[in-house]
Amino acid sequence: MITVLTAGFGAIWGAILRYGITNYGKKHWSKKFPYATLLINLTGALLLGFIFSCKFSPFIYAFIGTGVLGGYTTFSTLNVELLSHWRDRNYSVFTLYALLSYGGGLILVFLGYKVGTLI
Repeated sequence: MITVLTAGFGAIWGAILRYGITNYGKKHWSKKFPYATLLINLTGALLLGFIFSCKFSPFIYAFIGTGVLGGYTTFSTLNVELLSHWRDRNYSVFTLYALLSYGGGLILVFLGYKVGTLI
């Protein structure tokens, strides 16, 4: 039960961080491309790959990996934003965003893992 609560506590911090970056992005970055969500998901993938390689205890992994990074990254928002660009016939943004998010996320999770194994 303590591990579940630990993951939940971590998720609070991840969600707060995501909320802050999203609101900053809405105020300061172009509204034509979802830069904030892309930044959140790519940095989350990089960090999760790193954390995964560190072989932390299940308790620490629950806090950081499942909790903080689970609350920080947002797969559902990514897909709603993709759907929105498709619906609005912004096919170039749709394609670029999908490639950067899915392709970049996969590359960065491997990169984070590799960096973690070198430390």
